[in-house]
Parts: sequence; structure tokens; C-alpha cells
Amino acid sequence: MLQTTSLPIRTECPPGTCVCERESLLNDPGGDMRVLLLTRMEEKKLIARIENISSYADLLHMAERIQAQLGIVLQIAPGTREVRTVRGLTIELLERRGLCKKIRQTIPAAIRKCLDRNPEIVYAILDAHDLLGDR
Repeated sequence: MLQTTSLPIRTECPPGTCVCERESLLNDPGGDMRVLLLTRMEEKKLIARIENISSYADLLHMAERIQAQLGIVLQIAPGTREVRTVRGLTIELLERRGLCKKIRQTIPAAIRKCLDRNPEIVYAILDAHDLLGDR
């Protein structure tokens, strides 16, 4: 006989503060519930891990792990205008049901904090997008 273990899921946001559609995701039997596994405690651990990233390869690995484990797609690219600071980069999480508005803000903020401390990662991002490629 198989035993099912219930994993803790993220608690719902106060009414009117979020548009994550958590309830519709919970009611969908075929819905991808992985994003709900990011509880507030796990979110704090993830933010701490992101803030301690020290290389571009580590950042890419973290983005892959976030997508594999939570189904959250992270995109980091130079903005449409000139990139003079970290604020010129576009850091966003693609829309998906169950992704809390708070998470959409805290993960990019943690990445910006990491990039502020490690400008070599910013240069690697720019180089990956051919802005500082071979001359």
C-alpha cells in the first residue's frame, strides 16, 4: 500500500492583496502545484541563497534549479535602453498561476542585491547577450 505524504504548501495571501489564482490552481486536478511548495520559510532560504551567488555560472544553475523544482521561469536580460547600472537589467519571473506577487518582487530584488555586490556577473550577463562580445 502506498502512503501519500502531504507536503506543506504556501499559505494564501490576504484577500485583495494578490492575484496569484491560488484557489483555482488548487481546484485544478491537472495543475502544476510545484510553485505552491515555496512556503514562506523556503522562500527565505531561497532568497538567502540567491543573495550569496558569486558567479554567473552559479546564477544560471540557480535559475535552472528554480525552474526544475518549482516550475518558475526566471529571465535576466539587458533592458531595452542603455545599461549603466544593475537597474538597467530586466529581471522577471514569467507569469504562472500560483506565483505570489510577493515572490515576483522578492526574487528579482535578491538578484539585484547579488548583482550589486558582484559586478562581474553583470558583465557576464551583458557578454552573454553579445553587448560586450569580441571586438
